[in-house]
Amino acid sequence: MAESNVVSLKKRGAPPPAIPVTDDVNSNGALPADQALEDSINELRGDLIYSINESPTWYASMLLGFQHYLTMFGRTLGIPLLLTIDLCMADTPVDIGKLIQTEFFVSGLATFFQSTFGTRLPIVQGASLAFLGPAQAILRADGPCPPALSPENRTDEAIAMREEFWRERMNLLQGAILVACLVEVIIGFTGLIGLLLRFIGPLTIAPTVALIGLSLFNTAAFFSGGNWLLAGCVIVLISLFSQYLNRIVIPIPGFSADRRVIRFPIFKLLPVILAIIFAWTLAAILTVTDVIPEGSPGRTDARANILRDSPWFYIPYPFQWGVPVVTVAGVLGMIAGVLASTIESIGDYYACARVSGAPPPPYHAVNRGIGMEGFGCILAGLWGTGLGTTSYTQNIGVINITKVGSRRVVQLGAVIMILLGSLGKFGAFFATIPIPIVGGMFCVLFGLVTAVGLSTLQHVDLNSSRNLFVLGVPLFMGLILPAYMTANEGVINTRSPEFNQIVTVLLSTNMFVGGVLAAILDNTIPGTNEERGLLSFRQSYSSPELAERHLRCYDLPFGMKWIRSVRFFEYLPFSPTFQGFLRKRNKPSRNGDIANGQTNNAMDLDGDEVA
Repeated sequence: MAESNVVSLKKRGAPPPAIPVTDDVNSNGALPADQALEDSINELRGDLIYSINESPTWYASMLLGFQHYLTMFGRTLGIPLLLTIDLCMADTPVDIGKLIQTEFFVSGLATFFQSTFGTRLPIVQGASLAFLGPAQAILRADGPCPPALSPENRTDEAIAMREEFWRERMNLLQGAILVACLVEVIIGFTGLIGLLLRFIGPLTIAPTVALIGLSLFNTAAFFSGGNWLLAGCVIVLISLFSQYLNRIVIPIPGFSADRRVIRFPIFKLLPVILAIIFAWTLAAILTVTDVIPEGSPGRTDARANILRDSPWFYIPYPFQWGVPVVTVAGVLGMIAGVLASTIESIGDYYACARVSGAPPPPYHAVNRGIGMEGFGCILAGLWGTGLGTTSYTQNIGVINITKVGSRRVVQLGAVIMILLGSLGKFGAFFATIPIPIVGGMFCVLFGLVTAVGLSTLQHVDLNSSRNLFVLGVPLFMGLILPAYMTANEGVINTRSPEFNQIVTVLLSTNMFVGGVLAAILDNTIPGTNEERGLLSFRQSYSSPELAERHLRCYDLPFGMKWIRSVRFFEYLPFSPTFQGFLRKRNKPSRNGDIANGQTNNAMDLDGDEVA
């Protein structure tokens, strides 16, 4: 398989991969059968070094997986820290460290299950901001936090009482997450979410994915604002390594029997790790020399207490904080977070597929992905992270920078998360990375995700006033309406507090507002399929054979021969052989109808109707 990849790259004039590619992980293991298939695969691959079904060597995969771990570190660390304020954990710093370890441990589990059995895309899972608002509302409704303990009152008994207090509040969140995330599992594995994909085309995907990046500018600005010198250093270094020095390679000894020298494109593959190392070193120097003042988040000793108080080993386990408590109000509030997270994740799936050399995800992959994401949220409820999990946008940006879309890399990154989530001191060491360094990294990665969303517009006729309206209005409303909702708390005020909370969370979610509005406008305003970009969007699937071979990257890792041989699986919405809830009608192929633009199904690959 490595030889075929090199040949394929040479045919389109690109240099061969700098690191040998190991065996292709595609379940069918077949080489391209015809020139049309090979050309379409090359078109999907673009300038990737490794596409979704290819794997770097094991040591390169470990480094690249660790890079994904560092990339998601800031957000996975920051969101639980925000939650600890309302959990009233100020007097229990050791428990804060355990909570952070639990978040990384569960994120690793969720990432592994998602990339292996869910969408099968190289997408990272972690703590979701969509759940933060409902969680804070649940905790504030339970009452305020007690005053912080003074030094003279910090007895063992008083600290034990504070531990019991915050654990009871965590149990409320666990119960709400467990029940609410069952809804996500149901809408995923029953295929309800897949039915919506019939109405999603480029003009819906573009503003939804773009808003994923744009909506996080406040987070990037807040993190970077602690020290713009460090944040700017990271921005400059990532830009320098990934764009200006990406053709520079360094020779390293190989591990094969012939001891050959491998030319390693270090700046292209590891720009984020290198930028963090350089900026972290600079921050340490400025901390030692007191150039960065005491109390600044740019100092490397700003969170040294986490390193000091964390245990060497701590393996998180289910119900470690106690038995979950279920309340109706809490469950309804969390359902709003589930719906917002689901819309965001669908946009992430399309963005991840685009940058990793995969075709747009079909019905069954999205169904399975949302269902598996709900399963990951249930794990979060069992282990007690206080928040559900969702797909991480910044790691999609890493794939876009490094041009490594390998599924195997993200799976190894998930294993690293699980291992380091069990090693308290090691994880706490990376928790001392100054927040402004993370903010600088976010500035670059979130900008790239925005660009990935806008790149979908290449399929659309941008000379059409109809398309400009469909694009511009949702994009703008997706920014201003959530900003208004955030600035005017309590503006939704009916007799039902649960209804108020659900509507507030949904209207405060940029991707939900922009994505739903774009889908409504694109499917109701008259326009041809060519004008809407649907024909170009699926032109690679000119025949059912090409479509089937392309979509093999979404097959399950094992058992596909048996699944294809059993007709029953064609009726399961999460099966790779899913044909719809109703059997396809026995009629001639409508490929000609597709070519003439006579279908309104944005995801219909062969033109046949499915229910």
